[in-house]
Amino acid sequence: MVLRLKWLVLILPLLGLSLANAADFKKKSATLSGNKITIEIAETPSQHERGLMFREKMGAEEGMLFIFPGESPRSFWMKNTLIDLSIGFFNKDGILIDVQEMKSGKGVPDSMLASYVSAKPAKFALEMNKGWFDRRKVKLGAVLKVTP
Repeated sequence: MVLRLKWLVLILPLLGLSLANAADFKKKSATLSGNKITIEIAETPSQHERGLMFREKMGAEEGMLFIFPGESPRSFWMKNTLIDLSIGFFNKDGILIDVQEMKSGKGVPDSMLASYVSAKPAKFALEMNKGWFDRRKVKLGAVLKVTP
């Protein structure tokens, strides 16, 4: 049994998979333009890489907040992401500086996946279901507030 588990731990990363799942991300509450949301926090490089891969659905007021060490142009792609998403990029003060719609990577070869690059340097990126920012009338300049 131990040998099988060691084999899985060694081979899964080679396949681009891990034993990680949604339970590996801390959940917090946040508000954005009066909208209360529940966010999963991705703050480590491995959490950034995993993101929302392999998720088949996400709640209407749920998302994932990517936290980076500093402000820089941020680039995302949709490898192994099964649902369309909207992404909001925020500066170091939590101010929304860019919103983009991202198409699912389902069935798309890695070499054909689009890159979604922030219009300005960003410290945070918030992924929500497709169209969330438009439906909630969240505009550039809105401030993201995360409950400690």
